[in-house]
Amino acid sequence: MEAPHHEAPAVTLKITVNSPEQMGELGRRLAKLLRPSDLVMLTGELGAGKTTLTRGLGEGLGVRGAVTSPTFVIARVHPPLGEGPSLVHVDAYRLGGGLDEMEDLDLDVSLPESVIVVEWGDGKVEDLSDDRLHVVIDRAVGDAADEAVDETRDVTVTGLGARWADADLASLGA
Repeated sequence: MEAPHHEAPAVTLKITVNSPEQMGELGRRLAKLLRPSDLVMLTGELGAGKTTLTRGLGEGLGVRGAVTSPTFVIARVHPPLGEGPSLVHVDAYRLGGGLDEMEDLDLDVSLPESVIVVEWGDGKVEDLSDDRLHVVIDRAVGDAADEAVDETRDVTVTGLGARWADADLASLGA
């Protein structure tokens, strides 16, 4: 008899990011922790910094092509310039059908060799992998007239599954 499936404990880190440059830097630091077959889910409102984070991640992975929001193509593949994994950048915002529609994109074909980053993937891509990194970007609440506050983001990085149980998420806050 098989043991019941339990999700491994989550590992969480909270970081405050004060500018788009810092968000990009967070992406570059995150890239150092990623390896082929990793799934990264990005959650945050429009303009929160999901694509800025992914752009830094692409720079850190050393992939080809400018990382821009794949809203209209749904998924964009950035092949590596060197030895590293490809970056598959997905915008699931317009995918109503969840996993079935995601599978139609044939992302699982490239998953073993790629880092998959999914924007707006909540409730749609969790079944792709038990191990995933969930990055939630919240705007800091403050006076809208205060531009410094307007750029500030509270980023919560949660590693789910065995893959992230002993990952050094603390290095992201360095």
